[in-house]
Amino acid sequence: MSPGDRCPLCGRELGNELIEQHHLIPKTFKGKELVDLHKVCHRMIHATFSERELQKYYHTIERILTDEKVQRFVEWVKNKPLNFYLSIDETSQRKEKRRRK
Repeated sequence: MSPGDRCPLCGRELGNELIEQHHLIPKTFKGKELVDLHKVCHRMIHATFSERELQKYYHTIERILTDEKVQRFVEWVKNKPLNFYLSIDETSQRKEKRRRK
């Protein structure tokens, strides 16, 4: 990662902290291609889409950005500081829902 690199989801500079790598196709489905994202942006993706949805359709940043919920998130987060992080409860709720199945 070089200085000035931007988060492909929100467009903000990545900086040096709270960065995570996102598998465009989930590891569960043998995905290997990674992109660097802000932690909050990465969590939003996983709070919004199931692994199956990521594998079947939302396996590019361009497709992820077509989702209305993601668009609202990007509009909201784009003016936050680089080290901004907010735990997204939906991720925990989605995990709990999967466990009950």
